[in-house]
Amino acid sequence: MSGRSTRAVHAGLPAPQDGEPFLPGPTFAAPYHLSGDASPRGYGRYENPTWTRWQEALAALEGGPALGFASGMAASTAVLQAFGGPVVLPNDTYGVVAKAASLTGADARFAPSDPAALLGAAAAGARVVWIETPTNPSLTVIDIEAFAREVHALGALLVVDGTLATPLSQQALSLGADVSVVSDSKAMTGHSDLVLGHVACRSEEHAAAIRSWRDATGAIPGPFEAWLAHRSLATLGVRLERQCANALAVARAVEARGLPVLYPGLPAHPGHAAAARQMGGLFGPVVSFTLESAGDADRFLAGCSLVAEATSFGGLHSSAERRARWGIEPVAEGFIRLSAGIEDADDLVADVLGALDAL
Repeated sequence: MSGRSTRAVHAGLPAPQDGEPFLPGPTFAAPYHLSGDASPRGYGRYENPTWTRWQEALAALEGGPALGFASGMAASTAVLQAFGGPVVLPNDTYGVVAKAASLTGADARFAPSDPAALLGAAAAGARVVWIETPTNPSLTVIDIEAFAREVHALGALLVVDGTLATPLSQQALSLGADVSVVSDSKAMTGHSDLVLGHVACRSEEHAAAIRSWRDATGAIPGPFEAWLAHRSLATLGVRLERQCANALAVARAVEARGLPVLYPGLPAHPGHAAAARQMGGLFGPVVSFTLESAGDADRFLAGCSLVAEATSFGGLHSSAERRARWGIEPVAEGFIRLSAGIEDADDLVADVLGALDAL
């Protein structure tokens, strides 16, 4: 199965059986029958058949063993704890990941989101180099394949947060990353009703280390949430294609107004060439642009009728926010992060331009 939507639709489904559903419902169990040590399941913190199917689906998309977690931050923290430090991170990585890296005592070191700067910081004995590509919210793109070779030459592991791209668009493991981390709360599930995350690894050894950390800490997904996430995977391809097309249409329209706009799908974006190579033509649902002031940004958001003011991204419904309100990333006060949903492109563009016209 080579087509990405085909893989997403069929990933993790059990073999067909007469009278059974395509995707069996969630299994709710804490203990299981266990007479002796032969059963693969004994207690619900270690394994659940619903997780197994979801994780098999994730592994099919990622290209390596995958583990589900209660949130994207639980997945990120598991990686930071399992591998230790020193860990090098970009200055513009997701702010909560930066905070978690400091809290875990992983000897976090920060550098500009530039390959040369990150490699320079990693040269002094880093255990892990962590990148996010494209980054949230500034949409910086790093060439994973080229960067992975340099990181491995230093003896470090490369972790890629691919939340914005999803593994349907960008398979970090096949590009050379050792670990892929994704917040499944975003486009992976896409309905803005779940908080989940996952980790995928190139090697079984690394997956075992992360599984051991999950077993010990209990940062596990609920069976119903895992089932909903697996169900949502079937529409990931069609959702992502529409969202990316809408994001590109919005980016072009905003660019035509002469505003500073960031979107990897635009030829003017500094990371466009790398994004075109490694994202399979799906450049993500997020567009970022900068208005003159916080007041202009707030008036823009109030002027939209289709675009909801909300944090997070990757959902079916278009949303946006003035990102500087959180104070966790180095962006201008008028910086807007917009997540394109699956509305008709003409309607979405008209809504955005109408709100800009009203400023």
